[in-house]
Amino acid sequence: MAEPTHATPRDPSELGFETIVYEKTPPRATIRLDRPEVLNAFDFRMLREIARACEDASWDDDVRVVVVTGTGRAFCVGADLASWGDELLERPDEYWKWFGAFKDMHDRLRELGKPTIARVNGIAVGGGNELQMACDLAVIVDDAYIRHVGLEHGSVPAGGATQWLQLMVGDRRAREIVLLCEEIPARRAAEWGLVNRAVPAAELDVVVDEWVESLARKLPGATRYAKVQLNVWRDLAWHQTIGHARDWLALSMLSDETQSAVRGFLERRKG
Repeated sequence: MAEPTHATPRDPSELGFETIVYEKTPPRATIRLDRPEVLNAFDFRMLREIARACEDASWDDDVRVVVVTGTGRAFCVGADLASWGDELLERPDEYWKWFGAFKDMHDRLRELGKPTIARVNGIAVGGGNELQMACDLAVIVDDAYIRHVGLEHGSVPAGGATQWLQLMVGDRRAREIVLLCEEIPARRAAEWGLVNRAVPAAELDVVVDEWVESLARKLPGATRYAKVQLNVWRDLAWHQTIGHARDWLALSMLSDETQSAVRGFLERRKG
């Protein structure tokens, strides 16, 4: 598809997305991760499509709120290690490019100038938790959990978690989440401030609808600037660390530790 010549929003059907479902029903736009067979794990195309959907929503004056959610029993479980294969292991330059797409997705989402809601319909692991953290508000089903497992699978959660967890839940709890790699049940995540609310599945859309209705009543210009100001500490932590994290994680693709962990994870999945 040719690059747009102006900042003109498009009908979602014209964008040709394959890994997400993008819908606009003003005042809301919905980005639904749609790879349920791999629990909505990110591959390169999904990262690019989320970023493009965020760009389109930012250009559409009829869209006042963006909702991010997933298809099936998971919200998102982070990077799709199976899609990496040997394309990224032992090839740090290729990982650096992949992580650039991850970073761009985050920046587009965080900077689209409109309130964002994470509708966490199931488990959120690794980059999936970082995705919901990047949103302004989050509601999670009460039978789900949040978890980081990077330290067991050959990675470091430096795509949002190491930057923002301390801001959201405090230093000790952030270290507990990252270092212990244990499941954080939905109710505890809400108590800690990692999400706003944990509710039964039947109430998930009730909360989202209420928030959309409330946010859509706010003045768009004032809301956009309030979001910029609220992002100051997130942005400071992000921009101070993300470039270094991108390079370090890329170089880690050469290490025996990372290669052994990723290949071991893939072998266990096959078994």
